Amino acid sequence: MTSVQDYPSRLSDQTSRKLGTFSYLPDMTTDQIRKQVEWIVKNGWNPAIEHTEPKYAMSNYWYMWKLPMFGETDVDAIVAELALCHAANPGNHVRLLGYNNFTQSQGANMVVYRATAV
Repeated sequence: MTSVQDYPSRLSDQTSRKLGTFSYLPDMTTDQIRKQVEWIVKNGWNPAIEHTEPKYAMSNYWYMWKLPMFGETDVDAIVAELALCHAANPGNHVRLLGYNNFTQSQGANMVVYRATAV
């Protein structure tokens, strides 16, 4: 049996915290973010954007950036809103959500911009 590598994540060290599966990958490029938005739109899900300070990233509550974009299918508009949220909140993590109307739950949830030092 192979050994499993421990990831030294600690609550006391904000930089070590991970925020879901994509957090173990390098930062997303603009093209990769666009592909995630396209996938959400293709599935007919409603996109939404949230942000929070790194120290509150493990909290259930993140700030909503405007209202969810119910029925929005313009990928460029969604990508632009993600960029606006990130520019307005450079010290915050920004995540993209995709609400599934059928299951009435989040079908997608990923951090697309990690906080930058301010």
